[in-house]
Formats: sequence, structure tokens, C-alpha cells
Amino acid sequence: MSMSNEYQPINCDDYDNLELTCQQHLELTVELRSGEIITGKARDMISRKQVEYLVIEESGSLRELRLDHIASFSHPKIGTVVVSES
Repeated sequence: MSMSNEYQPINCDDYDNLELTCQQHLELTVELRSGEIITGKARDMISRKQVEYLVIEESGSLRELRLDHIASFSHPKIGTVVVSES
């Protein structure tokens, strides 16, 4: 997958798992495809201009992560989920 601006939807199961983490406000460790690691509380899933984002609360502020830029996310309750394209 390239880091281009063209959005590539993620696998439906991975999307559903992310939605579940938001409903439960789980503390996630998210690894982006760039290698950056983010730890924060899953808050919401939003869509803007046909691009989907995970809203995560990191150190008291909200951050939007493009779903197609997420390589994996993990929590002890769900394990590690490696995100794949749909």
C-alpha cells in the first residue's frame, strides 16, 4: 500500500474491530504504516470526504488517524489486529 492521498478502504472485519474499540473506549496501541506508534483511547470513527478516520484521545487531545495509514492496533482484550485493505 502506498501512502498516497487516495484513500484505500480497510477490510470490513478490521473496521468492525475498530468500531468495537470505540464503543468500549479501549486504550489502544496503534502502529501507523510510517512506523509511528500512538497510544490512546479509541473515541470515534468518522468519515470526511470519503476518507475514514479513527479518532483517538492521546494525552488529553483528540487526533484523527486515517484508517488506511494504520498498520495494526492492539489491546490486551482483543490482541493485535493487523489491518489489511478490503
